[in-house]
Amino acid sequence: MTMNLIKLRKYWYILSLLVIIPGLISLGVRHMNFGIDFTGGSMLEVQFSRPVTDTAIRTVLAGQNLSSDSEIQTSSGNTALIRTRALTDTEDINLKDALQQNLGAILPLQRDEKVEPVISGELMRSAGLAVLLAFVLMLIYIALRFEFWFGLAAIIAIFHDILVTVGLASILWLQIDSASVAAILTIAAYSVHDTIVIFDRIRENVKLRKKGEPLDELIHHSIMQTLGRSINTVMTVIFCLLALILFGGITIRSFMIMLLIGVISGAYSSIFNASPLWFDFKRLRGEAEVTR
Repeated sequence: MTMNLIKLRKYWYILSLLVIIPGLISLGVRHMNFGIDFTGGSMLEVQFSRPVTDTAIRTVLAGQNLSSDSEIQTSSGNTALIRTRALTDTEDINLKDALQQNLGAILPLQRDEKVEPVISGELMRSAGLAVLLAFVLMLIYIALRFEFWFGLAAIIAIFHDILVTVGLASILWLQIDSASVAAILTIAAYSVHDTIVIFDRIRENVKLRKKGEPLDELIHHSIMQTLGRSINTVMTVIFCLLALILFGGITIRSFMIMLLIGVISGAYSSIFNASPLWFDFKRLRGEAEVTR
């Protein structure tokens, strides 16, 4: 007989906190590595004809009075993503000329973007509104489809996944841009989908519940009945994301790493957080007892 996952729920809660708390500390100390979509500035992604280093690029930037407030990411030896303050057209041309003169011929530009701070502020507000609206709509849907306590447990599990993803993004210093908002909403959708599959099985088993069967045992069996499906689904997604992280290029790497973190967290929270939380809500209302 397998161990009762619900009886061990306090350990799952503690494990979640051990991941979330360092992320919250990092958010408070280091904040987030916001891209130009949120902060405003210029972004240049260039591919050189020969391998380059961060140091060599930073030397060129220093010659253009850009070193102190610029960030550089290199990939595949000869590709670089350069983020600076907002550049004028003249400064942009001078920078590209300096890079080509000092580091070799530049192949066709991958990206050359400039975002004004006013636009970035509006995007920040829109991103927050989008996430909040998604939470409210999912809570309403799950409450109508199942019950309010199912919906509340699912929303807390999603909030857990977002905290894990954002916290680790801060620790790993992943770049946060408009694509990151899409990643967060995708993670929320993935997490709630996996949670609903388990909740649906719990609801079906409650209808077939034998007299005197403890609720924690029923939830445990429901989780075990869907565990194979959850593992197969998450592993398939992980393999795809790993391939994109390794071979998809520097432009989408932060986005894919956030998705990878969120998918793993979503699979975990659906099994080890959402269902135990629902059980605790029922227990606090005097509607469930744990087996001895």
